[in-house]
Amino acid sequence: MDEALLRSLTPSVLTVLVRRGADFAAAEDAVQDALVEALRVWPADPPRDAKGWLVTVAWRKFLDATRAETARRRREDRFEEEPAPGPASTVDDTLQLYFLCAHPSLTPSSAVALTLRAVGGLTTRQIARAYLVPEATMAQRISRAKRTVSGVRFDQAGDVATVLRVLYLVFNEGYSGDVDLAAEAIRLTRQLTAAVDHPEAAGLLALMLLHHARRAARTAPDGSLVPLAEQDRGRWDTRLIAEGVEILQAALARDRLGEYQAQAAIAALHADAPRAEETDWVQIVEWYDELVRLTDSPVVRLNRAVAVAEADGPRAGLAALAELDSALPRHTAVAAYLHERDGDLKTAARLYAEAAHQAPNLAERDHLTRQAARLNTRLHR
Repeated sequence: MDEALLRSLTPSVLTVLVRRGADFAAAEDAVQDALVEALRVWPADPPRDAKGWLVTVAWRKFLDATRAETARRRREDRFEEEPAPGPASTVDDTLQLYFLCAHPSLTPSSAVALTLRAVGGLTTRQIARAYLVPEATMAQRISRAKRTVSGVRFDQAGDVATVLRVLYLVFNEGYSGDVDLAAEAIRLTRQLTAAVDHPEAAGLLALMLLHHARRAARTAPDGSLVPLAEQDRGRWDTRLIAEGVEILQAALARDRLGEYQAQAAIAALHADAPRAEETDWVQIVEWYDELVRLTDSPVVRLNRAVAVAEADGPRAGLAALAELDSALPRHTAVAAYLHERDGDLKTAARLYAEAAHQAPNLAERDHLTRQAARLNTRLHR
């Protein structure tokens, strides 16, 4: 059973049901039921046309769910409404579905959450982590979004900014290694950049390419994380870096700066340094200042504190960190790193251990645990 194929077909099948008049929440449930059916049936009897099979089964699931059992005769009378047999269209509807989910009846944050859940394949927990809110809060937000669009005709597409936000979060989740969605996010962002004249679309594509260029160097053979400063830069994809820089330069030349362009500029400065020690941290801090001005994001301020420590010393970084909420995700890990840089190994070891318990994924937890063990070994020599 090719689960990757099922995942790739889900947006197109969902789009077909929505176009046929199904409300979004019911269509999503029907498609999920069809996927379960496929997992049961396909190993013994794989269809010749996977998408056509899923569309037909999902549509029937939708009909079964929305009509009472006593309406069987009426359902048979309307059999012609079911998708015609035979091969279904091979057009990729994923990007269009992203726009449809960004419906004007939803707030941008709800539209993003709904799209990530229904189309991006992320769990409620992953989306909550991206938004820095409790999982229960995000579950309620997604439920409200589904209720809002229930019965709404999806004939008005959302705006580019909301779609960009969704693609950004999908890429970040895929890049973390928890769910492999990074390549798909890049593919869709390429489509979006070709379809719309928007400098931030180009900025987002550049950002993705520059980060993706480092992917091969981010983990050791045993699967452990390799920090940026310790990565083998010979394993970075120079082709992707060159493409990302070229796209970024063209976007910046339009003098319509946005957060994705600023983030891409920071990534480009890292990519431009032949060695970690040659990184232009002063200029990176300046770009983080621009990002703070554009977003006022606590995550940006956290990353800026690290950059300040590299540019002006760990005490300056700790001072910047002290201005932030200690409950911020990865705050403890950053504090551990800065205290180690400042020579306070005992405090750093304790904070690394605390950060390991708070880590959002196994790879990060293992990395932080090893950092704590490394410092404790030094302390007890």
